Amino acid sequence: MDSVIDARHVSEPGLVVLDITAADEETTLALMDELQHIWATSGITEIRRDPAQPGVRARVHADIRRTNPGSQSSLPRDGEEQAATVNP
Repeated sequence: MDSVIDARHVSEPGLVVLDITAADEETTLALMDELQHIWATSGITEIRRDPAQPGVRARVHADIRRTNPGSQSSLPRDGEEQAATVNP
């Protein structure tokens, strides 16, 4: 991504900026959707295609300290294992 990351987006522990590169828009959209079910994120953001680079790109801002309260998804804590789930 060409844009500079603003210091306020990473001003505290737990704030992250994720630059996503994927083969196609569907994959990027699916990832952004899953991330917003786990953490407080900037949501579904603009997807860009750079003719000089393979794939598509997007940028998501997230606060990994704040989980999405409506979601059953969570990352494993120290010492915990996460059970695999299969979506029907």
